[in-house]
Amino acid sequence: MKKSNIILLVVVGIVVVLGLWLWRAYNGMVDQQESATTAFANVQATYQRRADLIPNLTRTVQAYAKHEKSTFTEVTKARASVSQIHLDASTATPEQIKKFDQAQGQLSQALGKLMLVAERYPELKANENFHDLQIQLEGTENRINEARQKYNETVQSYNLAIRRFPNVLIAGSFGFTPMQKFEASSSAQSAPTVNFDNDI
Repeated sequence: MKKSNIILLVVVGIVVVLGLWLWRAYNGMVDQQESATTAFANVQATYQRRADLIPNLTRTVQAYAKHEKSTFTEVTKARASVSQIHLDASTATPEQIKKFDQAQGQLSQALGKLMLVAERYPELKANENFHDLQIQLEGTENRINEARQKYNETVQSYNLAIRRFPNVLIAGSFGFTPMQKFEASSSAQSAPTVNFDNDI
């Protein structure tokens, strides 16, 4: 076999190996990025579930505690503020994540105040509709925590994938940039107190 043919075969082999590596690396990073953006969408969907529960909860409490207007106004404003924030996980900046977190924290605080108002009305605590909403809220708060954890795990996996060698050589060229983790403040991480049974 001629020397030129051997060199050609070696070059073709190197190109094929590099092409396969590039294909595998790119698709792997796409998979990781999609997992992270899906996890963030799940965080947002879980927060939306909480926001959707709030009007029914507020109306139920309001039926028993009509004079607590400032609390109801605060809950309504906080919920409206949350609904105005729309994030794309793949391009979210630390500032946008912080703003999102602060709005959710304010809603948690307002919701906590609503729950404190509800504690003062024994007949409200005995209301079946309120009890059902309370259980749904407790479950939603747990889902929020789980969704945040899942998001952070998938972002960590994605960030590691694009920063590790040899992927780091091509990640930036294809637009893969590190994603921001959801780092909730201590107030936002605390679920509102929703236990109204004084006997427990």
